[in-house]
Amino acid sequence: MCDGRSGEHHHEHGHIVVPDHLITRRRVIQGGAIGLGALLLSACRRQPGIGILPGISGPAKDGLTLPGFDMFASTVKVTKSGSWWLVESNGLPAHGMMIGITSWQQQVPTAQPYSGANSWQIPVIPELADTPVSARTSLYRGAIALAANGVPIFNALNNRGDDAYLFGELDQWGGHAGRADDYHYHIAPLHLQGQVGPGRPIAWALDGFPIYGDTEPDGSPMKELDEFNGHFDSIGYYHYHGTRTYPYINGGLRGKITVNGDQIEPQPRTTPFRPALEPLRGATITSFDSPTSGSYRLGYTIEGRAGEVAYTVSAAEVRFTFTSVDGAVTTETYARRP
Repeated sequence: MCDGRSGEHHHEHGHIVVPDHLITRRRVIQGGAIGLGALLLSACRRQPGIGILPGISGPAKDGLTLPGFDMFASTVKVTKSGSWWLVESNGLPAHGMMIGITSWQQQVPTAQPYSGANSWQIPVIPELADTPVSARTSLYRGAIALAANGVPIFNALNNRGDDAYLFGELDQWGGHAGRADDYHYHIAPLHLQGQVGPGRPIAWALDGFPIYGDTEPDGSPMKELDEFNGHFDSIGYYHYHGTRTYPYINGGLRGKITVNGDQIEPQPRTTPFRPALEPLRGATITSFDSPTSGSYRLGYTIEGRAGEVAYTVSAAEVRFTFTSVDGAVTTETYARRP
């Protein structure tokens, strides 16, 4: 069994018709979930250094923070509490969002209360699990990792078990907004490699092991990966890598975790503040900007005609102005629950 604590998190997507070739790919993915597991487990028990923070240069060696997060210190706060690193952020990146999505369920990014008791929790001392959990056949809900910029990372497969990237659900940065209008990635944020710098992780898996980009920490070419998109280094430390092909990010969790209701616990809660909408058929998101603090505009097209969603976000409510491609304008206001 895996170890950990319990919490509550929900992430849902509306129904989308699934192309036959992608259904087949899903079955192939799930069919290959068991393969190297036994060999990997027997090998990892012989590795030295398990359960110790990887030997990376940087503040983590002094026990002050986790490498990677410190490069975003203005928006991401890391503290240590007992056996956990607590990571606070509002879940919104500094880069653009939503542009390029062709399968849109009318959800938009809003700041999230990932702070205090609702912070992300990452084990200070990760331990390899006797039975790793594959993201190929489970963990379709909630996050499996946290990017260095404080944006959560979900399974590459959405909660229907289909590749979110291949379905056109993701923007050009690999993310989108979920059921709670919470922005998150579904593939590795390799675009962060230049910002975190050489030898630093671009993310941390929720089991406590680091996730590097598409080279080794020392800058050498990436070595062969296991089915979880990870491997041991020359002195026995385990880490994951982001890749440009499936599973894109950690393909599961090699470390000890608790799984509750198909998601890892503990992790922060996100609470939807408005009813789920139907996917907007034929829409392509073409623009997204923030004219003023807390104010956003999302532009989209359907068959060459333009529509817009403008909204303002406060701690208490979210106000929307919807302009359809036919020119109809409607407004809605929703209270945000704590």
